[in-house]
Amino acid sequence: MSKIFSAFSAALALSLLFTSCATRIIGTLQADGRADMSVYAALEPRMSALITGFAAAAGMAPGTPILDGPAISASMAGAPGIASAALVNTTPISIDGLVRSSNVGEMLSAGGTDFITFEQGDSGGGRFAARLDRTSGGAVLSLISPDISNYLAALMAPVATGEALTREEYLFLVRSVYGAGIADEISAAKIIAWMDFPGPIQSVRGGTFSGRRAEFAIPLLDILVLDIPLSYEVVWR
Repeated sequence: MSKIFSAFSAALALSLLFTSCATRIIGTLQADGRADMSVYAALEPRMSALITGFAAAAGMAPGTPILDGPAISASMAGAPGIASAALVNTTPISIDGLVRSSNVGEMLSAGGTDFITFEQGDSGGGRFAARLDRTSGGAVLSLISPDISNYLAALMAPVATGEALTREEYLFLVRSVYGAGIADEISAAKIIAWMDFPGPIQSVRGGTFSGRRAEFAIPLLDILVLDIPLSYEVVWR
C-alpha cells in the first residue's frame, strides 16, 4: 500500500473550524495526495449575536470580524500538511476562500491527532476510513483555531471542554443557559462537504456518492458533542 491521504478527512477537520456556522466545503483530491478545498462559512443569526456579545465582553472593538479570515488562515498555515490557506471576510460573520493541502494524510497530524486510515493499491483503487472522537476532535481544534476553540468553550461544547455529555444533555444545557433559539439553531445546522476522489467510488459509509464524488451532511450537534465517535468510509476503484 502507498500514500496516506483523505480529502474527506481533511474536510471533517476543517468542519471543526466552522462549527456553529452555515458551512460548505467542496474539495478535490489529486492522485499525488494534494487537495484543494473551497470553504464558505457564516455564523447563524442567533449564534452571531451571542458570540458578538462574548467578543464585546472580552474587549473586542465593534465591527471587528467574529470569524476572522486572515487570522484563521495564519493559524491554519502553520498546521501540518497545509500548503496554504487564503480565507477572506465577506462580512464580519462570514468567510470564503481556498485551503490547499500538500498531503492530506499529514494534515493536522501533530500531537498524536491522526484520525485517518488510508489504503491505496499500486494498481489503482483505494479505501479510507476517518474516525473523529472527543479526544482527537479537541486536539485538532486546538491546533488550528484558538479563538474558535474559546468560543466553543463558552458555548460549553464538549469538543472544546472535554466534558462527557450526551447530545440531549448538551442541548438541555444550552437551552437552560442561552435559550431555545440557540439550541434550535445548533440542532438544525449541518456541515455540507462534497469531495471528489481519485477514482470511481464503489461504496460510502456515512454519506452518498455518484461517480467520483461523495457527499456528506454532518450534523453540527454531532461534531460539538462527539458522544458517539464520527466514523466514515469511502472505497473507490
